[in-house]
Formats: sequence, structure tokens, C-alpha cells
Amino acid sequence: MQKQICLTGIKATGMPHLGNYIGAIKPAIDMANTGSFQSYYFIADYHSLVSIHDAKMMKNYTYEVAAAWLAMGLDPKAITLYKQSDIPEILELHWMLSCFTTKGLMNRAHAYKAVVQENEGLERDSDHGINIGLFTYPILMAADIMILNADVVPVGADQLQHIEIARDIATVFNNTYGSKLKLPKAIVSEGNKLLSGLDGRKMSKSYGNHIPLFSSDKELKKLINRITTDSSGPLDPKNPDDSLIFDYYGQFASAEQTLALRAWYLKGIGWGEAKMELLSVLNSSLSGPREIYAELMGNTSKIDLILEEGAARVRPHAQKLISELKQSIGLK
Repeated sequence: MQKQICLTGIKATGMPHLGNYIGAIKPAIDMANTGSFQSYYFIADYHSLVSIHDAKMMKNYTYEVAAAWLAMGLDPKAITLYKQSDIPEILELHWMLSCFTTKGLMNRAHAYKAVVQENEGLERDSDHGINIGLFTYPILMAADIMILNADVVPVGADQLQHIEIARDIATVFNNTYGSKLKLPKAIVSEGNKLLSGLDGRKMSKSYGNHIPLFSSDKELKKLINRITTDSSGPLDPKNPDDSLIFDYYGQFASAEQTLALRAWYLKGIGWGEAKMELLSVLNSSLSGPREIYAELMGNTSKIDLILEEGAARVRPHAQKLISELKQSIGLK
């Protein structure tokens, strides 16, 4: 029986942080490694163009994201990794789908609405600074999914609307030309931990409260020392379930290590000691991937080759779909 196609996109925004790894990279790689799916993962560099208008930065961000996924265990022989901009058929499909998408649907997209609300809050024109790329972002996401007629798309709960929009667009197209496009299903991973940032807010590069995945030992120590703690003394018992340090620790330590640290918390641990335990387990978990990442970033031609091989696998499928759709539409 043919395996279902699983597809996910990775926006080119530079080196991922610990939250990105726990929330997206690890579950996506684990899912692919089950062998239950034919997995396609792509670098969404055209999506990044909405806000990144620096050529050097764009190129470097793409390499950083690809290197991070490869360093953390993505096997390019088992999972097809490719760059969105290497598949021109995606943009052809984007235009086709645009002609079946109402403006009203795009008006309801969360990303667009958030910027409009921000502008209105600052008493600016509601569309201030909004480019058409941001406005039609969900259509490009639909094209990313449809180009391979993906069956399932792993997403976070905050991304569910994009899959719903993709299904809506495909339904309108299919109602016109017959069942040409699959309606993708979202897979929301249950139990994936959303790591808070160093200050307790959402971990985000924009907040500057994140821990880059491949920070050096010195950088890692400095960042860990910034984690917010309470004023309890070193001998006071502490609640491990109300501690950012323990939160991070549990995502990278073994079950035995986690139980041991929990017992230490309940007995009484100094925050300095807890932070040293976290530093130790992060260095132990990430030192190997850190070396792979550095090696790849030092020889980006390896990344280029992997992405080119991935695109070569994807393009025949994309070309076939576009050819079929052109015939249905009357363009061929």
C-alpha cells in the first residue's frame, strides 16, 4: 500500500532556538522516522521574502535552518529536504489558486488581521506596511501543500487556520474542474511542550529571550544565567513544575536524570546549582549536533547538494500536477 504523503514547511528565519526544536523539529523528525509516511520537508524561503529583503541574510538564514535540521537528525535519504524557491511550479499553482480565492477569505487570515489590529491600535492606516505577499501568504501555503497533493500536514495549533484555508481553496477549485486536488488533513501533535522564554514569556527571537540551538558553551552559560527564578534560598524546597530551569531540563535529560533533579528540587536546591545541571545536560545533548552544524555551515556546498537532490525528486511530481491542471483549466 502506498504511504501517505506528509509535508511540512520550515521558514528561513535563521538558527532555530530550543523552543523551535522541541515544538517543531523533534516531533517532525520523529514522525518521519516512524516510516509510516513519505515525508517532504521544505525550506520556505519565498515566505521569508515577505519580511526579509537582504540577499545575504536570506541566503545565510536558509543555510542555518537546513544545517540545524540535518544536525538534529534529519536523514535526507529518508526525508526529502528541498528549497521552496527551487520548485517554480509552486508559483504557477499559487496563481491558479489565487483565482479561486476570495478577498474575504484572505481578510480573515490571522497574520493579516494581527498587523491590521496593530496598525489600528497605533492609529495608523489599517494597511500600513502590509505588502501583498503578507496578504496572500495563505494562498502560497496552500500551493506548497497542493503541489505534492499532500495527505497530511503536521502543524501547531496556531497554524490550523492555514490548513482550513487550503481545504477551502481546493474545494472551490474541485467544484469547478473535478477532484484534482486533495484536501489535506492537519496533524496537531498532542503533548508537545511549548517552551517559555528566559523571562517567562513565549520564547521568541523578537523578544530576545530565546536560546539559539547551537550556542557555544560560553554563550549557553550566559543565557542560562538569565533565566528568571524566584527569591527562595538555596536550601528551600522548590516546586519543579513551576520552574523554567526544570522545564528545559526535562526536554533534554533522561527519565532517570529528570526524576533525580525533581527529588533535589523537593529537598532543596540552589538556583545556581540547578542552572549548572541544565548547562550540563544541554551540552551533553547538543555538543554532537553542534559539531555537525558547524561543519555544515563551514561547507555549505554539502547543504546545496542535499537541497538540489531534494528538488530533483520533487519537480517531476510538481510538473505532472501542473500539466494536468493546465489541461483541466484549458491552458493546454
